[in-house]
Amino acid sequence: MSRSRRRARLWPATLAALLLALLAAPFAHYAATLGWAGLTTDLWPGNRFDPPGVASSSAIYLHMLAGGAITVLAPLQTLPAIRNRAPAVHRWSGRLVVAAALLTAAAGLLWIFDRGTIGGPHMSYAFALYGALMGVAAAQTYRFARARQFERHRRWALRLTVLALASWAYRVHYGVWFAATGGIASNAAFTGLFDRIQIWAFYLPYLAALELWFRLRRGARATSATPA
Repeated sequence: MSRSRRRARLWPATLAALLLALLAAPFAHYAATLGWAGLTTDLWPGNRFDPPGVASSSAIYLHMLAGGAITVLAPLQTLPAIRNRAPAVHRWSGRLVVAAALLTAAAGLLWIFDRGTIGGPHMSYAFALYGALMGVAAAQTYRFARARQFERHRRWALRLTVLALASWAYRVHYGVWFAATGGIASNAAFTGLFDRIQIWAFYLPYLAALELWFRLRRGARATSATPA
């Protein structure tokens, strides 16, 4: 394949990654700002969390701070231009994303195990699985990069990117639902039918779609490699 054709094929992925990072930036800024404020400023009274210094509240604010960062950084990490033309930048920013993802996952899990979630056990189970999957994806992304198994590294990095964007997708789902229905089947306690579906739907269908894309891509490669 010619260089011009390779570049043409990279443009859609590049534009998609940039668009996702741009769309998620306001949410990422809000989450990171709130996380930093929670760690450094007195946000009480009237806040659900305990004052700074309490382990679970420190954890949830670290979760917000690190989670805000990876929401933007993870899709940028998939940009071919950075990966191919600035591999050192890709490696070091990748380490930052992995570290932030591990911190996001661990801090969120600490909060869930110590305090639970506003939506009760159902939400706690779904969010705990989400955090565990993010931790696994981050660890595997780093593991296969270190082992120089780059195809497996890229697959896990894409899984991590999907999970990093899922918190933003969670808010997008609610925004679309409320705009379309006025909030049917949702309530302030997050126990409505839509809420119960949403706690799984903000990440599992996207992971399933990614796995299907991996399978189709492997099938297409196998077909093209088979002699006529």
